[in-house]
Amino acid sequence: MFSVEKPVHRSQIRRVLGKEYFCLKEKMNWYLSTNRFASEIKNQPLEFELKTHSSTLLRKLKDVDMQLQRNKITNLHLASQKINGIIIKPGETFSFWKLVGRPTKAKGYLTGMTLQNGKITQGTGGGMCQMGNLIYWMALHTPLTITKRWRHSYDVFPDTNRTIPFGSGATLSYNYIDLQLKNETDQTFQINVWLTEKNLCGSICSDKKPEKTYEVFEKSHRFELQWWGGYTRHNEIWRKIIPSDSENQAEELITSNHAVMMYNPLISTSEKVNHSFASV
Repeated sequence: MFSVEKPVHRSQIRRVLGKEYFCLKEKMNWYLSTNRFASEIKNQPLEFELKTHSSTLLRKLKDVDMQLQRNKITNLHLASQKINGIIIKPGETFSFWKLVGRPTKAKGYLTGMTLQNGKITQGTGGGMCQMGNLIYWMALHTPLTITKRWRHSYDVFPDTNRTIPFGSGATLSYNYIDLQLKNETDQTFQINVWLTEKNLCGSICSDKKPEKTYEVFEKSHRFELQWWGGYTRHNEIWRKIIPSDSENQAEELITSNHAVMMYNPLISTSEKVNHSFASV
């Protein structure tokens, strides 16, 4: 059994001051870093499409005001304008927050759903995690190196119609809880994101024909009862690397996930549906 410590709940003032401290620290990292951050936008997609994905914009979640999700659509649209078409040249690093900047009311961002210590809350710019999830999942199917990714430490909603493995996303919170991808290859990549009436969509393209394809899957998925009485959820995310000649395939471990569950994993299927109609 993997031991997970009981969550510690800190005071509101400590959380606010702590966040601002880490935000300032991350800004200093940006300016002092030797990384070259991607900044060029091209409207024309690169020739070779490596991976596409989409996720539902409006999801029925128990005890969650749907207006928060409608606001999320506005927030995602604003963020997508800063990311869509971003070119990642050899040696460059994609940083979500370096491109998007701080989501504020003055920029048009609305109050959306956020998660804090496993509980549903509200905040300006809420809903960005859906974009992080999308980009991270697509990046796993490319040669891009994931240099910074934060996982969700809580499993808040039961699975219903899940389409990708648990723990395959990336949480975001301005600016130090970031998603960063480095291009350590000799080819150029491009991230495209856009919204349709019902979905958040994305693709990652390249200027060169891919020499490998990737299959992402999970291992060792399980629920565990911890000594302090709560349930936790665990798995490993792996990917199969398949060369174009289909020979010498390899598997590599991407990450291990460990999350505190905010619902009972033994609830019935009908109860799960009442909790969430989400498609991940």
